[in-house]
Amino acid sequence: MSYRVGLTGGIGSGKSTVAAIFSELGVPVIDTDLISHQLTQTNSAALPAIRSAFGAAYFDAHNALNRTKLRELIFSQPAAKQQLEQILHPLIFAQAKILAETATSPYVLLVIPLLFETEPYRPWLQRTLAVDCAEETQIARVKQRSGLDEATIHAIMAQQIAREQRLQLADDVIQNNGQIDSLRQRVAELNQLYRQLAARSN
Repeated sequence: MSYRVGLTGGIGSGKSTVAAIFSELGVPVIDTDLISHQLTQTNSAALPAIRSAFGAAYFDAHNALNRTKLRELIFSQPAAKQQLEQILHPLIFAQAKILAETATSPYVLLVIPLLFETEPYRPWLQRTLAVDCAEETQIARVKQRSGLDEATIHAIMAQQIAREQRLQLADDVIQNNGQIDSLRQRVAELNQLYRQLAARSN
């Protein structure tokens, strides 16, 4: 079984950029956001439970999930957010485990935005990596990328673990200040480290 490294970071920190650089180095990347998206596509595994929990009002005439409407609900109602997580998180974790355990590479990188906020991952992972940047940088990046207003971005950040706590919990940290060359150098260093740790664990 491949060694398992979990990658996390706040919204706009640059997780996708870092994961892409690892991927360029031949590391299999398992993205839990992508798994979540697949699980909520039309006729997919999670939809019957979501329909049962939230009702037909959150689906269109073609049985497709109205993601925008559901997102608005879970940001305004913590109980609804918790209910959705109880449906999705076990399914996401089960799929991530299958992908990780069937990989043949020395190690796999699992992108888990809520790694430290979500129960099952930490005992299962062997190493954790946080991507970090200043909060002003996070906000500017998300505004540019998603067009969200600052209040919405702050609401998303408030639902994530505090930056200081994330840095304390992570085994390794990548500072992403926007300098791609230094980012590539740090990823190359960590790639070597993780290959060494994987070899020792086997």
